[in-house]
Amino acid sequence: MQTDSQRTTRSGPGGAELARRIVVLVFGLIQIVIGARIVLLLLDAREANALVSAILDISQVFVAPFEGILRTDSLRAAGSVLDVTAIVAFVGWTILELIVLWVIGIFGRRSSAATV
Repeated sequence: MQTDSQRTTRSGPGGAELARRIVVLVFGLIQIVIGARIVLLLLDAREANALVSAILDISQVFVAPFEGILRTDSLRAAGSVLDVTAIVAFVGWTILELIVLWVIGIFGRRSSAATV
């Protein structure tokens, strides 16, 4: 008598790794938009341009929570603007990303240790 058994192996990232990748993607997109805002304002890009306007509008959503933290929100010289608030927002979102990744790492280790 012969019995056939199948062994199923799962390839691909586990739950914690998948969550980490999603967090890195989301925060990466936020950082790209804020970085583009900083560069566009430094280069005195025309806000009448649809692409520039869209980037500034989208990034404003992520910069707004950080407005008013410092006494100076921006520095202006010859048409260029150094958006200090956007720089603070970039740092703030990066710190938040690191905290979320740290928490995912803690729970990821705990769940993998439980399955061993």
